[in-house]
Order: sequence, then structure tokens, then C-alpha cells
Amino acid sequence: MQRFSTGDRVRIDIPDETDPDHEQYHGEHGQIVRVLSDDAGSVTDDTRDSRLYRVALDSGDEADFRWRDLRPPINGSPKS
Repeated sequence: MQRFSTGDRVRIDIPDETDPDHEQYHGEHGQIVRVLSDDAGSVTDDTRDSRLYRVALDSGDEADFRWRDLRPPINGSPKS
């Protein structure tokens, strides 16, 4: 089952401060613009890992995230 779909608003949640993406993306909001597939799930034995979510961030950047880095938006975040 897919947790998020194209068009959904999301918040990036990378709580591990040692993660190289934490400083740049943690707490950012955006909209999922594409769902991509790869074979990561066959390595981790978790089919959810085979989806990458391309997010158009409110900052204007686009970046790809796994399901574990995405949460519903915080109430009051700007709508796109």
C-alpha cells in the first residue's frame, strides 16, 4: 500500500542530525510531483523502499525521498 500519492502535501522529517540531508531538508514542506520505482525493496525486504517520492519543495527545489522521510504537513503550513 502506498502511503502518499502525487499531489499530496508532505513535510520532510529527517530526525537524525548526522544524516547529510538533515540540515538542508528537515522540516521543509512540499508537494509530491512524481512517484518513482527502483529495486531497493529487494535489498531491504520492505516493498515500501521500492518507491521514491519526488517532492517539489516550497523553497523551489525538488528532491527525492523514501517513505520513512515523509510525514503529513504540519497544520498551518503554506498551501501550494
